[in-house]
Amino acid sequence: MTRHIQQLKDAIKTVKTNHPFNIHGWVVLPEHMHCLIELPENDIGYATRIRLIKIGFSKAIPKTERRSDVRIKRGERGIWQRRYWEHLIRDEADFQAHLHYIHYNPVKHGWVKQVKDWPYSTFHRWVERGVYPVNWAGVDEDLYDFE
Repeated sequence: MTRHIQQLKDAIKTVKTNHPFNIHGWVVLPEHMHCLIELPENDIGYATRIRLIKIGFSKAIPKTERRSDVRIKRGERGIWQRRYWEHLIRDEADFQAHLHYIHYNPVKHGWVKQVKDWPYSTFHRWVERGVYPVNWAGVDEDLYDFE
């Protein structure tokens, strides 16, 4: 997904125009993504938004991925899992836990050693707002360089 980050951003922007939502947290990894979004009051259309983002992105990128016979038969692309998982945030502690999980995901999966080094993340916005320190959940090696 990161190879086609602009197409993903465009798909998200298009969906937000027609089906508004606020993005609190988002991280895009090469093979999956996580997001923490808020819908307007009394709106429960998470599935619609995720489906439309997947469709918009899928249509925007070349068909180069490997697909199983089942996916070919169903006319499905091989980029997305068929399902997604949603979780209703219960309180501020739950919100923080999920935001931390999202931002730490590139480190968890071994793409970077420090959260700040992953460019496809809302972590950087939260640093600009003063919510996270830039070296959150990572070791800033310069702090330990005594030479």
